[in-house]
Amino acid sequence: MRLITHPSCLAHDPGPLHAERPARLRAVLDALGQAYPTLSWHESPRATRGQLLRVHTADLLGDVLGVRVESGTVQLDPDTYLSPFSAEAALHAAGAGIAAVDAVLGGHARRAFCAVRPPGHHATAGTAMGFCLFNNIAVAAAHALDKHGLARVAIADFDVHHGNGTQAIFEHDPRVLFVSSHQMPLYPDSGHANERGVGNVVNAPLPPRTGGEGFRAAWRERLLPVVDAFRPQLLLISAGFDAHRRDPLAQLLLDAEDYAWLTGALCALAQRHAQGRVVSMLEGGYDLTALRECSIAHVGALLA
Repeated sequence: MRLITHPSCLAHDPGPLHAERPARLRAVLDALGQAYPTLSWHESPRATRGQLLRVHTADLLGDVLGVRVESGTVQLDPDTYLSPFSAEAALHAAGAGIAAVDAVLGGHARRAFCAVRPPGHHATAGTAMGFCLFNNIAVAAAHALDKHGLARVAIADFDVHHGNGTQAIFEHDPRVLFVSSHQMPLYPDSGHANERGVGNVVNAPLPPRTGGEGFRAAWRERLLPVVDAFRPQLLLISAGFDAHRRDPLAQLLLDAEDYAWLTGALCALAQRHAQGRVVSMLEGGYDLTALRECSIAHVGALLA
């Protein structure tokens, strides 16, 4: 098991009242350090320009990396900001996925969890949005395909918000399966069940107050069988914990045990098809207590 992070991810600061604040990552790092003190941490490298350009446009790289922020913040959209250290954080957040893919496909670890921010799954090829600058999970998937020559990579996204950016980047690439559960209606107002890509996209929108039983049923009956049939050579997880009942931005009412159950189910599929290889990347989750509980449950299931 490999845990990957970088100090720069704590320095990205979109403002004192912003939900996606540095305290989120501190809570995750502290919780995992206390729960699993024998696990070693690895610092992520910077993603290179070439690695980012596999999924992003040069214009987006310019928007994120080419803006000099001396102090305060620069607003990219109503929810997404650059601070003086945001570009460095974004490079290392994307680089964590690269390092994790290299570790699990290189035989150095069976599984990896990337505790990084800013999150990524809303960023499209050309647009930073929804707290996200670069699409970290998409960068990781493209690296697995292009550098390691994989033919089938699955991305499972259980963040309460639909991963519109990840879906848009890969919806025409049959090498990548994207499956997602998310609350609907909710930002970003995408992820309808009829959005299928080229047959490689499966969405399970859930109404508010679904709860753990309905969440598990959606994965057990609709999403996990699709992943099983795809037979991925690598399983990537967009691990957002904002469907927890304590989260202030949504109302799906899950508990940490629901995340442990799903993580275990995904690992079982990875064991069947992908030699157990799983890379998970932190996405959303905005209540600090819930983040602590869920990150411990998630990593515990990855370790099992």
